[in-house]
Amino acid sequence: MDIQIRPIVTEKATAVTEKLNCYTFAVSPDANKFQIKDIVEKLYNVKVVKVNTANYAGKRKQRYTKSGLLKGKTAAFKKALVMVAEGQSIDYYSNI
Repeated sequence: MDIQIRPIVTEKATAVTEKLNCYTFAVSPDANKFQIKDIVEKLYNVKVVKVNTANYAGKRKQRYTKSGLLKGKTAAFKKALVMVAEGQSIDYYSNI
């Protein structure tokens, strides 16, 4: 199974990172905590202590345009909060 993982870089996620040494990722909805832990440890060479996950459903969106009302839906995703060992950190931009 191919698991997609990408960091979430927002003000709220950065505040959690600075306070708790906990990094935020958007992952595939079918990924479990063990798979997320393995991928983060392999990609960033850190020791993962704990993984918390939360599922987010897609939201319905609509907007008015010249051609009429456009309706759609945003994609569902899973958010993973990954706590790394004391003294270690993740540099999101090292893999670019």
